[in-house]
Amino acid sequence: MISITGAIVVYAVVWFMTLFIILPIRMKSQADVGEVVPGTPASAPEAPALKKRFIITTIITTVLWVAIMAIILSGAVSLDDWPLWQLPNRNAPAQ
Repeated sequence: MISITGAIVVYAVVWFMTLFIILPIRMKSQADVGEVVPGTPASAPEAPALKKRFIITTIITTVLWVAIMAIILSGAVSLDDWPLWQLPNRNAPAQ
């Protein structure tokens, strides 16, 4: 079972990962367009359309989050499946 805080953290991590994948897609720099605003680097985006990218990121993240949470809540994958999270058995006889 996952807590509400854990679910929110999973959503936030997936949202930012998705955002960093979405940001460079179809991005044109000022140098590509040929109109560099003084005081900005030529590699700066010409029209970033952040609101549109945030909406797309949120939609994709929600779909991915629902799938991830379904897998976690179904019990198909848990922290017990990852040996990294298992603590050594302190009651086991020493070898």
